[in-house]
Amino acid sequence: MKKSVEKKLEKIAKDILFVETLETRNSDGLDFYDISVWGLKEALLQAYKLGQQNK
Repeated sequence: MKKSVEKKLEKIAKDILFVETLETRNSDGLDFYDISVWGLKEALLQAYKLGQQNK
């Protein structure tokens, strides 16, 4: 995956899901989150749009 795409996905995660990083940290407390369904839906929509732009 391109670094620019990874950065944009991380921005979506931070801005919408309040996920600090997409890196695995090998800790349940740091790697698993409770998120709202509307936040998940918005993050998926943003990621889909990003994918459409990068075809």
